[in-house]
Amino acid sequence: MRKALILCAISLIGLAAAIFPATGVRVLAGDPAIEPAQRRDVAPVRWQENFEIEVLVGGRPLEEIFGRGRRYVLASEGAEYELRIRNPLPVRVGVALSVDGLNSIDARRSASWDASKWVIEPYQTIHITGWQMSSERARKFYFTTERDSYAARLGRKTDLGVISAVFYREVAPIPVPVTPPPYMRDGERRERSESGREMDKSSRPPAQAGSAGQSANATGVAPRRDDEYAATGIGRAVENRVYWVNLQLERRPAAEVTIRYEYADALYKLGLLPRPRPSGEDPLRRRERARGFEDSRFCPEP
Repeated sequence: MRKALILCAISLIGLAAAIFPATGVRVLAGDPAIEPAQRRDVAPVRWQENFEIEVLVGGRPLEEIFGRGRRYVLASEGAEYELRIRNPLPVRVGVALSVDGLNSIDARRSASWDASKWVIEPYQTIHITGWQMSSERARKFYFTTERDSYAARLGRKTDLGVISAVFYREVAPIPVPVTPPPYMRDGERRERSESGREMDKSSRPPAQAGSAGQSANATGVAPRRDDEYAATGIGRAVENRVYWVNLQLERRPAAEVTIRYEYADALYKLGLLPRPRPSGEDPLRRRERARGFEDSRFCPEP
């Protein structure tokens, strides 16, 4: 158990599935009730499959790919995204949420127990749309390259391409005496999000200019080199008011959910997507059929 300060966020954007306000928590550093030696004895995570985090683009969840012992999603460069996080319990939970190894509330690197956390009311779902910059403002997440990422700007590029959420239950809470609402499955999500499917192109972050020797493709985004993998940038500002309250959390996490995101070329290299077949003939097969002579008397006109 640990006493905490809670950052309660009233998001004015993307709360279609939430009844209660989105909220968050910040654990106080240096709590004298918990010594470093005790932290090493924390019990293993209790995995609960109903805790969910999804990556949404244009209001629609990205399809997940399972392989190599992890969950992956296919990123699209320049696309803004948000994270939808669900609490399946009849009690509040605090969620330590990191993107590219940075806490989404204060951009710090720490253990999940010490991290600032978002709080979700019983049975509720929240949408986190970007980096929390102040008590009133956030800046949107969007897919970009490593060199353009928020983490690169802060000089912290060690954990790019990963989204992680660690859930902690509230200590000795009073359970909400209601039946949990039915959770939307994929078909229902598509119907609910149909109106928000198209993104406002004018609101997307500007495409990076190509480097010397490169030309922009049809979408206006410079072609990537093989070493330009996916990362998250710091995009346009949006209103997101927050406030602080008190909360006590259990020391042992209730669950942990991690998602890796990559562009298609990286997923091909990892063997998670089948490589598309070339539209034309394989040049090497053509060359293997080559012969030295044909039955012709003179050189033909080209």
